Amino acid sequence: MLKGKHIILGVTGGIAAYKSAILTRLLVKAGAEVQVIMTPAAKQFVAPLTFSTLSGKPVISEFFTANTGQWNSHVDLGLWADAMIIAPATASTIGKMANGVADNMLVTTYLSAKAPVFVAPAMDLDMMAHPSTRRNLELLKSYGNHIIEPAEGELASHLVGKGRMEEPEKIVQVLSNFFVPKDLAGKKVIITAGPTYEKIDPVRFIGNYSTGKMGYALADEAARRGASVTVVSGPVAVKPQDSDIKIIPVQTARQMLEAAQTVFADTDIAIMCAAVADYAPDHYTDSKIKREKDEIPVIHLVKNPDIAATLGREKQPGQFLVGFALETDSEQSNAREKMHRKNLDMIVLNSLRDKGAGFGTDTNKVTIFTGEGMSVTYDLKSKPQVASDIFDSIVRCLK
Repeated sequence: MLKGKHIILGVTGGIAAYKSAILTRLLVKAGAEVQVIMTPAAKQFVAPLTFSTLSGKPVISEFFTANTGQWNSHVDLGLWADAMIIAPATASTIGKMANGVADNMLVTTYLSAKAPVFVAPAMDLDMMAHPSTRRNLELLKSYGNHIIEPAEGELASHLVGKGRMEEPEKIVQVLSNFFVPKDLAGKKVIITAGPTYEKIDPVRFIGNYSTGKMGYALADEAARRGASVTVVSGPVAVKPQDSDIKIIPVQTARQMLEAAQTVFADTDIAIMCAAVADYAPDHYTDSKIKREKDEIPVIHLVKNPDIAATLGREKQPGQFLVGFALETDSEQSNAREKMHRKNLDMIVLNSLRDKGAGFGTDTNKVTIFTGEGMSVTYDLKSKPQVASDIFDSIVRCLK
C-alpha cells in the first residue's frame, strides 16, 4: 500500500531517533519515497548522512541550504506529501505543533501539510503523563492528526513506563493500513480459522497441522478494509493485529459450526478457512487411556458436520460464501466440484504439491475460482498478500 507514496518523515531530538533510521529503511523497502526533515536537536542524536543514505534524498533541516542559499519550500513539501509522520515526536515538538509555533523547518512544514499527519510520541514517562503533554496530544487529535500511542517499557532514564516510541514495523503497518481502500466499510465478515481438536481422552485428540495464519491474515485484511470482523477460531497461537476483531474460541468441529451459525445470518461475507477435522471419535473417555501390554485400543470414528456445506444451505440472497480446498490430486476439478456441491460463491485452492503452500508456512500459493467459472492462479506470496488477493477477488465479485 505504500508503493509510490510520498512520505515526509520528521525526526526530532530524542534518543528514539535511532529508530527513525530503521523506519526510513522500512518505508523505502515498502516502495515509498521518503523525505526526511530533522530538527537541529535531532542531528545531535543521528547524523543527517545516515538518513540521506537510507532515503536517497538530501536531509532538510534549515529554511536555507547553507552553502548555496537555496530556499527549502515548506509549502512545496506540504503539497508533495501523501503522508507526514513525526517519529520520534518530543514533548517540545508536540507543544509547538499544537500551538502553531513555527520556529523550525519541521513545524513549518507540518503547518503547511495537506496530507494526513501521524505523530509517534517518545519521551520519559513523567513527561508523557504531564497534563500539558496530554492536552497538546488531545489538541493534535482534534485537528485531525493520528496519534500512534507510545509503548510501555524501559526508557532512556532506566525508568519503566509509557513513553517508548512505537516500533518502526508497527508504524509502517499503521501507515500502510491507512492507505488500504475501505471497500468493505459497513460489511460484516466472519472467518473460520485454525484446526479443530476432536478429543479422544483428556490428553489426546485428532487434529491437523493448521496454525491459523491464513485465517488471521484474512481477518486483518478485512479489518483494514473497513469491515466488522468475527473469527471463529480453533486452538492457535496467532493473534489478530486489530484489537477490534472479535474472536470466538472453539475446539471441536461441532462447536465451530454452532458458533458460525450464531453469527452467519447477520453476515455479508463468510470465509471458511479453518482446517476442520473430517472425523471425530464416537466416544470420549473421561480418564486417560492407559498403555497396556497386549491390548491396543480401537477408536471408532464418526463424520463431523460439513460447516461450509451447512452454511451453503442456509445462505440467503446477498450473502457471499467462500471456501478453501486443500488438495493433493486432481486439484482443480476437485475444487470446482466442491464449490458447486457446497453452494459456494468462491473457492480458494491450495495444493500440497506446491512448495511453500499449506500448513505451518508464512507463504501460500493459491488459485481462486469464482461461481462465474473464472479462475486466477497466483504466484507464491506471503499470507497477508494472499489475503489481499482474495479480498480483491471478493470485492470484484460483489461489484
